[in-house]
Amino acid sequence: MNKKHQNIETLLDIMAALRTPETGCPWDLQQDFKSIAPYTLEEAYEVTDAIERGDMDDLKDELGDLLLQVVFHARIAEEKGLFSFLDVVDAISAKMIRRHPHVFAEAHAEMPSDVRQSWEAIKQAEKEEKGKLPASLLDDVPSTLPGLTRAVKLQKRAAKVGFDWQDAAPIFDKLEEELDELHHAISANDSENIEEEYGDLLFVMANLARHLNLDPETALRRGNHKFISRFKWMEAEAKAKGLVLNDLSLMQLETLWQTAKQHLQDKSGD
Repeated sequence: MNKKHQNIETLLDIMAALRTPETGCPWDLQQDFKSIAPYTLEEAYEVTDAIERGDMDDLKDELGDLLLQVVFHARIAEEKGLFSFLDVVDAISAKMIRRHPHVFAEAHAEMPSDVRQSWEAIKQAEKEEKGKLPASLLDDVPSTLPGLTRAVKLQKRAAKVGFDWQDAAPIFDKLEEELDELHHAISANDSENIEEEYGDLLFVMANLARHLNLDPETALRRGNHKFISRFKWMEAEAKAKGLVLNDLSLMQLETLWQTAKQHLQDKSGD
């Protein structure tokens, strides 16, 4: 039996019904761009999480949730006479065709690096045409991005004018310098300077990730996942032995941690 699939019109009609005064949903009617923006960001992260876990069923659901956010924003805009969902579709379709002349026109691009270079050039031309060129290379890097992600984007912009190391090697010297400055701030018990120096250290770590072709946010999420796996193993092992983590000394906890680390490494190597 073939499953009947819904189309985008169904979803647009559902959102219109939710936003209809008097008969719609009280919660949905109360929302505006700013109030649902955090949910939009949350759904994007949940899409990323599903991808990293390799859960395709979850990915399907999370992509739907993210699509709903687009429909929600577009509906609010339409009610205000700003634009509609179809305008959003028209805009992104035109942009994708315009920025892929090697597919939809006569341009040529053999390598991904060629595509990236062309994309940036076309994007720059679009800004010039709209009169939206920022005063600084850094002005249009969104301040709402996660800190490490924004640091990488700022560094990439600075690299465009040659303000960058050629490779990762000198960054290790910079790390030692920033770590030493953090030590001095801690020794002086200067709380404001401690935060500043710690921020500098994270900024350099983001730069190191960039030079190693790593996404620092992804690397940190993997580190978080590793910590969770090991700590949960510690909890389970302590429970199996009739122990309570709160009752153990730091040395006993460290021993349990090292055992968890070895156990999970051995398991992953099977």
